[in-house]
Amino acid sequence: MASIFSKIIAGEIPAHKIAENDDFLAFLDIMPLKEGHTLVIPKKETDYIFDLNDKALADMMVFAKEISGKIKSAFPCNRIGVTVIGLEVPHAHMHLIPINTLDDMNFSKPKLQISSVRLAEIAEKIRTA
Repeated sequence: MASIFSKIIAGEIPAHKIAENDDFLAFLDIMPLKEGHTLVIPKKETDYIFDLNDKALADMMVFAKEISGKIKSAFPCNRIGVTVIGLEVPHAHMHLIPINTLDDMNFSKPKLQISSVRLAEIAEKIRTA
């Protein structure tokens, strides 16, 4: 069964895309911890990030590095936090989150409720950074 992320890749579910290439896609988390919270996924459906082959894993990190620079430009912060949890969706993914403190990456905190209009604005802000 295709994951929700595979459905986003296929265009069956809309997403606020930040960037993509033949192998990876970056899009906004619709229930973010902070504005600019972005997900990076491989287009090849793989459940566990460490099941990716070494080249794909390295390429994914390089792709994420490029996106992190855009996020940091669009949402000035101390760092772009990176986390891989992988329990909520059976498709490898990493979270890129603009942070100023460790608490900014606390996934037990309530998620932001952001309108689709605002998400579109955020995506455009990151894409053009």
